[in-house]
Amino acid sequence: MFKPFSIFVGLRYTAAKRGNHFISFISMISILGLMLGVAALIVVLSVMNGFDRELKQRILGMVAHATITEYGDTMSDWQRVSEQIEISPEVVATAPFVQAQGMLTHNGQVQGVMINGVDPELEKRVSIIQNHIKEGRFESLEAGEYNIMLGELLARYLGVTVGDKITLVLPEASVSIAGIMPRIKRFNVSAIFSVGAELDASLAYIHIEDAARIKRMPAQHVDGVRLQFKDLFDAPLLVRSLAMSLERPVQISDWTRTQGNLFQAIQLEKRMIGLLLFLIVFVAAFNIVSTLVMVVTDKRADIAILRTMGATPSMIMRIFMVQGIVIGTIGTTLGLILGIILALTISDLVEAFERMAGIQFLSADVYFISYLPSQLQLNDLVTIVSTAFLISFLATLYPAWKASRTQPAEALRYE
Repeated sequence: MFKPFSIFVGLRYTAAKRGNHFISFISMISILGLMLGVAALIVVLSVMNGFDRELKQRILGMVAHATITEYGDTMSDWQRVSEQIEISPEVVATAPFVQAQGMLTHNGQVQGVMINGVDPELEKRVSIIQNHIKEGRFESLEAGEYNIMLGELLARYLGVTVGDKITLVLPEASVSIAGIMPRIKRFNVSAIFSVGAELDASLAYIHIEDAARIKRMPAQHVDGVRLQFKDLFDAPLLVRSLAMSLERPVQISDWTRTQGNLFQAIQLEKRMIGLLLFLIVFVAAFNIVSTLVMVVTDKRADIAILRTMGATPSMIMRIFMVQGIVIGTIGTTLGLILGIILALTISDLVEAFERMAGIQFLSADVYFISYLPSQLQLNDLVTIVSTAFLISFLATLYPAWKASRTQPAEALRYE
């Protein structure tokens, strides 16, 4: 079978057992270094992609993509506003809301909370909350029943479960014959949700009519309308355009004002960590340079003999480029396989280690999710592998060029 001379000799040099075991050891280190660098890069970027996905699906699935509220007042005709907004093809759905900040108390435990007054049927269209009910039912939030649904961490802090009574204290004070009293209302805990995020510790849901009553709002009035878009990244521009089309004084807000900093931080960390990990690949590539330089020095006599037999400098150069490319290909391929395996199993591996060690790396009390997510993306794999191959190829150029400059007479002088 025909093989080009440079490839044939280069592969023989790579596969042959060398007398210099130190060079073989350095070659193995080069392969392992490139393999670990590529694998680490794939795993870390997959984890960052996982955090990015969880932010979009969980955090941004719970908060509004955008909200429209009446300027300086409550909204009385939210149905007409919703109809006008839902004409836009970019809007998936809308839902009214009443929002209030307060404190929940139970058996001496006090915790600040954001109360969301919602219509359970309409809220399902703009939120993922119904997919994360741990106990009870979302539909238990019925008007006039004064039921409340708590996040799992919030319920744990307060020591309550489904069926318990809990007290909501609002900061608005009312004047009575006993003096100035805070507004207080007893609620029944009817459901508990868990999205595995910090929202579990600060969010509670009640029926929108109950929320309007405790805020003493007029009948059929709400604070505003929540919007769900097809593409959440279009929310800032689209909500501004929709607000202008209403031709009335309204206030707008979108997810970038409430969760945008977190999303930008993840994107920045992904870029910086990726850049730092690429340095590992560069270091492994420099190992290829040192390996080939030592091989060239070790093979000076062989190079001289090949030159006297008619091998051109370009042939000699290609021989040692083949060696470097083989090292880079093996290291990158092994790193790709190892990285894919780890990226697909990292969540389960970390969870298993947490169970064995009895610790939790990501506490929901501190981080916005309580487990290590991972999402493998094809474009990341293509970028990493292409870059590793390119770096490996560039690392062969100088040693191969040095080999091609070997003079036969000078190399064989002392043989």
